Amino acid sequence: MANKLRNTFAASDLVTLMSAHNPLSARLAEEAGFDGIWASGFELSAAYGLPDASLLSFTQHLDMTRAIVQQTTIPIVADIDTGYGNAINVLHVVRAYAEAGTAAVVMEDKLFPKDTSLLAGGRQELVRVEEFQGKIEAAGAAGKQHDLVVIARTEALIADLGLDEALSRGAAYAEAGADLLLVHSKRKTPDEIVAFCERWDGRIPLTIVPTAYPDLTEDKVRALGKIRIVIYANHAIRAAAGAMRQVFAQIKRDGGIHQIDKQIASVEDIFELQRVQAMKAVEKKYLR
Repeated sequence: MANKLRNTFAASDLVTLMSAHNPLSARLAEEAGFDGIWASGFELSAAYGLPDASLLSFTQHLDMTRAIVQQTTIPIVADIDTGYGNAINVLHVVRAYAEAGTAAVVMEDKLFPKDTSLLAGGRQELVRVEEFQGKIEAAGAAGKQHDLVVIARTEALIADLGLDEALSRGAAYAEAGADLLLVHSKRKTPDEIVAFCERWDGRIPLTIVPTAYPDLTEDKVRALGKIRIVIYANHAIRAAAGAMRQVFAQIKRDGGIHQIDKQIASVEDIFELQRVQAMKAVEKKYLR
């Protein structure tokens, strides 16, 4: 899958990833035409009803990521937060994700345990640059056999450390062997990201997550010239929560499902997403 992601880079000026928290949401993202899947820690934490604060275990996230890999045909990029510890943990973790078939991992330079980036008043504490360089090198070594793509994520702008610190960290992470740099911002406009792009020397391509600044469209991203991946990082769980809330409320309001039934996906639609017909074809071949 890593080779497939690298081939996607070669064939496209901009790669788009849609978030997923289970194989069903991943299939819907693939059906919609996205280039790959973001196996989101935030989304899976939310699906478990937990804050995105390093409470979800490595095995919980890995198991779901593996399930997504097995049920989709496009590259999967795993959100491994801080790498679940130091460089030794990263060696173990990244090797497991590579063996599970993921195309890339994204690892951020925050202290473990972390707070989610866009949480108002959250703890946004960063590790030393040298420590994170070691973790990047460990990730590269662990994924080398599988040609895994390593994306280093700096939270310097999230931590209000300024553009110079973000650029300095980005350069250090590129030097340590990261394939791409994810630069994250909590500003409500894209000005900070645009300024970063203008000053970035382009030694490795950039990745962005435009959750806080949705007005930065893909056409505008292409015009900046240095960004190769856009991650829509939490839209699957937000869409699901909003839709379920509306449907559940209407069923209670109507005193039954007689009004809502024709407005939601049919049972047959779910059968199709489950690939029931493929199963029945196998049954016909093998069940005796």
